[in-house]
Amino acid sequence: MKVQFKVITNICLTSIGLSVLLGSLLRIAGPINQRNKINIVGKSKRSFEKELLTKKSSLSLFYKDKLERFERLEGLINKWEKLIVKNPDLYVSAFFLSLDDQVYADIKSDIRLSAASSIKVPILIVLLRMLEEGEIFWNEKLMLTKDTIGGGSGWMAYQEIGEQFNVFEVASEMIRVSDNTATNLLIKRVGGINILNQKFKEIGLKNTQINNYLPDLEGTNLTSSKDLALAIALVDNGYLLNVKSRDIFREIMQKSKTNTLIPSGILRGLGKESQDVDYHLSLKGYLVHNKTGDIGISYSDTALIQTPRNSRAFASFIVKGPFNDPRSPELIRNLSAELVPFLSPDQKSTNQN
Repeated sequence: MKVQFKVITNICLTSIGLSVLLGSLLRIAGPINQRNKINIVGKSKRSFEKELLTKKSSLSLFYKDKLERFERLEGLINKWEKLIVKNPDLYVSAFFLSLDDQVYADIKSDIRLSAASSIKVPILIVLLRMLEEGEIFWNEKLMLTKDTIGGGSGWMAYQEIGEQFNVFEVASEMIRVSDNTATNLLIKRVGGINILNQKFKEIGLKNTQINNYLPDLEGTNLTSSKDLALAIALVDNGYLLNVKSRDIFREIMQKSKTNTLIPSGILRGLGKESQDVDYHLSLKGYLVHNKTGDIGISYSDTALIQTPRNSRAFASFIVKGPFNDPRSPELIRNLSAELVPFLSPDQKSTNQN
């Protein structure tokens, strides 16, 4: 009896020992396998998201496919044409898009015209994409050199050669005060004009090309109203940038000081004229992030427009005409004013005459 009890006891103790040993091994091996599984799944997910982003990131999807499914706003186009015909010697390109309402309007929106400072928006997008990839660092220093000094707007041109600026400051000033030297510093850091043009093509900006450092008073840097508006639209909707970079893009665009074209035009369409444009727009429920361009022979503006019903729309205008002709910026304001009935919450039906 004692022998049997001893055998049973030994078997139980052995079983318990094996269980403890097996449990220990599983605790060690489990996390390793789990980590491996997570790594595999993580890599697979990242690979899938990268592939998906690559497919999404081309504007050609919207050029060829998406826009064909959207409603073309003949009512808005008719209003634009009535304004344009009054100035037959001005060459106009216009584009408007609402992804929320799936509507758009355009007049010669694929025509390549002088970009002026509106080219700074695609440059900012390329910079932020490189920031995401770790090709550029936000606190990286850029040195002022003689070849990057550009006349016209901005203050960096008046600093001493050899002075250094953080990338985030350079990017901000490029938009805030349209600093041409800041823009040239970024063009050089990106890799130069040819590399920048290659990156424009990679994201589908088929009509955008930079040929000279800023200020490019001859107007050799080119873009189209459709390129500008679609680029901002796809950034805002997460196609071209991730969430963090998109937020940085909005913050920088919000700093732009010049609001005399699209923002002023929208305020005019709301029945008000004021120098304090942004404030009065906010009272009406509008927030406009825009970037203008002005080289005398070409005026442009491109904008993200947040409406009172918390939807977003995108508009771009380029007008080419006689040097410093006041009709050019005035036409952009009037074209922008016509957007209001197509943005306001009580007139969601958009095909008006």
